[in-house]
Amino acid sequence: MMAGVNRLGAATSPYLLQHADNPVDWWEWGPEAFAEARRRNVPILLSVGYAACHWCHVMAHESFEDEATAAYLNEHFVSIKVDREERPDVDAVYMQATTAMTGQGGWPMTVVMDHEGAPFFAGTYLPDQPRHGSPSFTQVLRALSGAWADRGDDVRRTAASVAEHLRKDASLPAYALTAERIDGAVATLAGEFDPLAGGFGGAPKFPPTMVLEFLRRYRGDSVQQARHMLARTVAAMAGSGMYDQVGGGFARYAVDRGWVVPHFEKMLYDNAQLLGLYARLGNELGHRIATETADFMIRELRTAEGGFASALDADSPAEPGGHAEEGLFYAWTPDQLAAVLGPTDGAWAAELFGVTDEGTFEHGMSTLQLRHHPQDEADRARLADVRRRLLAAREQRPRPARDDKVVAAWNGLAISGLVDAARRLDRPDYLAAAVDAAELLERLHLRDGRILRVSRDGRAGAHAGVLEDYGCVASGFLALAQASADGRWLRLATGLLDTALAGFAAPDGGFFDTSADAEVLVTRPRDPGDNASPSGFSSLVHALVEAHALTGEGRYRDAAEAALATVSVLADKAPRFAGWSLAAAVTMLDGPLEVAVVGPAGPERDALVAKALTLPGAVVVATDQPEQTGIALLTGRTPVDGRPAAYVCRGFVCERPVTEPDGIG
Repeated sequence: MMAGVNRLGAATSPYLLQHADNPVDWWEWGPEAFAEARRRNVPILLSVGYAACHWCHVMAHESFEDEATAAYLNEHFVSIKVDREERPDVDAVYMQATTAMTGQGGWPMTVVMDHEGAPFFAGTYLPDQPRHGSPSFTQVLRALSGAWADRGDDVRRTAASVAEHLRKDASLPAYALTAERIDGAVATLAGEFDPLAGGFGGAPKFPPTMVLEFLRRYRGDSVQQARHMLARTVAAMAGSGMYDQVGGGFARYAVDRGWVVPHFEKMLYDNAQLLGLYARLGNELGHRIATETADFMIRELRTAEGGFASALDADSPAEPGGHAEEGLFYAWTPDQLAAVLGPTDGAWAAELFGVTDEGTFEHGMSTLQLRHHPQDEADRARLADVRRRLLAAREQRPRPARDDKVVAAWNGLAISGLVDAARRLDRPDYLAAAVDAAELLERLHLRDGRILRVSRDGRAGAHAGVLEDYGCVASGFLALAQASADGRWLRLATGLLDTALAGFAAPDGGFFDTSADAEVLVTRPRDPGDNASPSGFSSLVHALVEAHALTGEGRYRDAAEAALATVSVLADKAPRFAGWSLAAAVTMLDGPLEVAVVGPAGPERDALVAKALTLPGAVVVATDQPEQTGIALLTGRTPVDGRPAAYVCRGFVCERPVTEPDGIG
């Protein structure tokens, strides 16, 4: 047996550091691990996960912390551990293989491959004991090791065949996303809509944020249907167990159709997007959820350096030092409510939040739901007091762990969401938090117009940014350019876009997920479909559209139009995975609307900006010094008779300036 020499102790990834004390002889992804596999003539086991992943923790406890399992791995494999959030390129390649080989994907992802990185086995969570007709992890390892030793040529031929399948021509047919095709996407979504619970499909239920923004912007023949799907879903999510009714912010998804029980991990990318969506709704519900979500992000995810941490874990221990279980930090019993609030307020809160003696979760506990928000002012004040007291009591519970690495793309999403909330809710503190995060990205993540993917504790990692980093960070900078009329943010954004256009472009007009000079993998990943967050493709398209609106440079719009044509098949067949691209397409059909507001700061200018921000997808920038910003959209704009004026434009062709909000539309 070979003794383990775990090499993860110097990693920057919190996920890798969680495995630094395993008896497994872990390697980080890199040429040294592949060279070691060739030297020993053993296959490579690749394990991919992330810090907040519940089943990753389960598999680690069952298998990777087990001395016997580790000893077998160390003797018969070279084992590589990858954080999917730090290396989305590696994750994308092998998730494509896992899905192709098994029909499904997920994390933890377990892949076994040859010395060239070609996979011949793929799976997800593998139990330590045979269950439900599935073999144990050890049984799988023994079978694969035996096949490598006894039928090595067959194994390598299988791996080569899989690799060839992954490398097949990824060119996409291209045709315009017309208004008629966009209408068709709404009709397809309507067929998948859950009229009872909101959202799309059955269990599990994920927040369809990008699709909802598409439905918010849509103005075609089915607009009433689109607005109904939007309104029903945002209300259902806000009142659900997936939303943290005490502390604000959303869990990753609900395990059931009715949004009752969440998978409790709280991800920055979800909350950043949902913050922006609810802020843009422009109603009381949106105002409340956006405020609570922004406050949660700043309170619990903000790092000492001014950025935002990636996630809060799903699991927390029942007591300090105890065994971690999912959801214990967030769930309650009637007796626990009464202990904190007293019998009267406890009973009132239990009824309001749907906390029952039987429980809606495990151990007789209930998730908190708020299906009917109080309308009476006295009850609202009582609810606010109850939430405050429960939050204080919850702070005494053992907290879920925090994955505190700063991911460039997700911080770009956070900047955009905070700017949306700041401008619509009159919260300059949110804008200040967005600026802090942007300055951190500029300081640590930007190198000569290129992006580094992650940083932690004020130190940048070595991993190159992928397409979503360029698109999301550029969008965040463009949001700040609009909110502040500061040309510095526009210059940074366009620099990133120019780098992306030069390094990520595909011959058919779309984009690869990695740069042309990135590390060569089995295949160069390319996926225009949105998942939990916008794809690199759709995030870059949005940034290109906004950059064109602010600069007037046609090459940005041309690139966006060419790219959108390559996603039309996906939008036709599976619009749930093309929501952000469809939102960009709607915006481009509308112009997009460009609104320049000039004149002295004050209530009059604020009223013009507020009205302009109600226009879906509009680019809105305001200043009292238009010629000094370096933003082309503001050039030549002047107040009217000394009063602030709004210029509403499409493609830099503007209507007559207006001085009253009612003139904007």
